Amino acid sequence: MTIEEAQQTVDNWIKTNGVRYFNELTNMAMLTEEVGEVARIIARQYGEQSFKDSDKGKDLGDELADVLFVLICLANQTGVNLTEAMTRNLAKKTQRDSQRHHDNEKLK
Repeated sequence: MTIEEAQQTVDNWIKTNGVRYFNELTNMAMLTEEVGEVARIIARQYGEQSFKDSDKGKDLGDELADVLFVLICLANQTGVNLTEAMTRNLAKKTQRDSQRHHDNEKLK
């Protein structure tokens, strides 16, 4: 699925199943909540925290998909074409960072 297809799929899902988009502030709060759930899994699976019983069975892929879904909702409702935005962003990063990372001793 392309980014454009994902944006259209989410929009169709919202119109069919979700009634309407939550407002931007609600979606921002939801995005923060979903990112927190990803952080919780990462901290326990790859970090030094141990799993609580309530954490067991959580799927990182599912939680990342939740983040992506809400991010796409925010893009759709604010008129952001994520394909175009990503293309511009990668061009900016390439221009800014093309040598920076190669010259970083910490990455060698």
